[in-house]
Amino acid sequence: MSAAEKFLKYVTYDTRSEEDQEPIPSTAKQFELAEELVREMKAMGIEDGRVDDHCYVYGNLPETKARLEAGAKAPVLGFIAHMDTAPVVSGANVRPRVVKNYDGGPIVLNEEENVVMRPEEFPQLSSYRGEDLIVTDGTTLLGADDKAGIAEIMAMAEYFLTHPEVPHGTIKIGFTPDEEVGRGADLFDVKGFGADVAYTVDGGPLGELEYENFNAASARVYFKGSSIHPGSAKGKMRNASLLAMEFHSMLPPAENPAFTEGYEGFYHLNHMKGEVEDAMLDYIVRDHDREKFEAKKEYMSRAASYMNEKYGEGTVRLELKDSYYNMKEKIEPHMYLIDLAKEAMEELEITPCIVPIRGGTDGSRLSYMGLPCPNLCTGGENCHGKYEFISIRSLEKTAELLTAIAEKFVKL
Repeated sequence: MSAAEKFLKYVTYDTRSEEDQEPIPSTAKQFELAEELVREMKAMGIEDGRVDDHCYVYGNLPETKARLEAGAKAPVLGFIAHMDTAPVVSGANVRPRVVKNYDGGPIVLNEEENVVMRPEEFPQLSSYRGEDLIVTDGTTLLGADDKAGIAEIMAMAEYFLTHPEVPHGTIKIGFTPDEEVGRGADLFDVKGFGADVAYTVDGGPLGELEYENFNAASARVYFKGSSIHPGSAKGKMRNASLLAMEFHSMLPPAENPAFTEGYEGFYHLNHMKGEVEDAMLDYIVRDHDREKFEAKKEYMSRAASYMNEKYGEGTVRLELKDSYYNMKEKIEPHMYLIDLAKEAMEELEITPCIVPIRGGTDGSRLSYMGLPCPNLCTGGENCHGKYEFISIRSLEKTAELLTAIAEKFVKL
């Protein structure tokens, strides 16, 4: 099966993860795809393919026989992708559609609901003119993040197993649950995985190559109010929802995802709920620069302290938790990973685009767990929403890229 055929199969599995769940995986349905991937591994010859109790999938491609007999030794290389999809949009009943020979115009995703993907809103569409695009039906996300990465890794593995004459070293495969809720690396068995270095295949458009990501934290702010009948509330009522609005108004308005790009960080209000008695604001905090990241968290702490001084201790409670850090410092001692991937891209006539990740990957956590792990493209666009799409050419070309990288590793 081609990478595109595998992808079209994998997106039919609902693997949506959920926030604020204690177990890993956060949703049991992720096991359905995990078990299917193990079945496919065994069918293609990866006899030790397995899924553990926490829905982590592992597989091993031994180095080719000729290399074993010659006693050749190359670094053990890993490829990693995640199985879950983002909780912000439904991943159930995904109905992918192939737009053949895209003409450059608007794509009607759902006529009944008037969901149209227009080049005016998504200018990157113009670069896909003439290609076959896989799109959604306008009611769900597609799941290219990161089932495209899974399909590309599996296509690479199948190529090597059906072409034993092509030399490669030992290749480790890993698929994780719960990446989208920040826990994909929590129980990943780095030691058991057995790779010296790895790549996550979890990026965007073809050619993206990333080794810098955000420093990340979550911030949950609780507000305690006091409810009194509004007719006799003067001087007595303290409205928790208004306190939440006051807190949010103190954050820098320009440091918002809608107004930032490149290396610029932000505060993102992800969820809110409130009544008179109680309110809650849920944020993610991001910045590539560690000092600016720490300053953002300190600013939120000062805002909470100010409100407690103003309204009384216990009015505001701030919970801050670091999620992951910029992997740049862990990758820089292994820059050959970037150079080698860039070289492979150029040989395949893929234009490398080395950019900072405005997000995070399992690789950022894994890099701090002792497994240097930069990030490769998948070809996906507009992830986490109904306008998500991917080019079939990008799927197949990325699978070729993984194969080329693995072949280059035998020369190290």
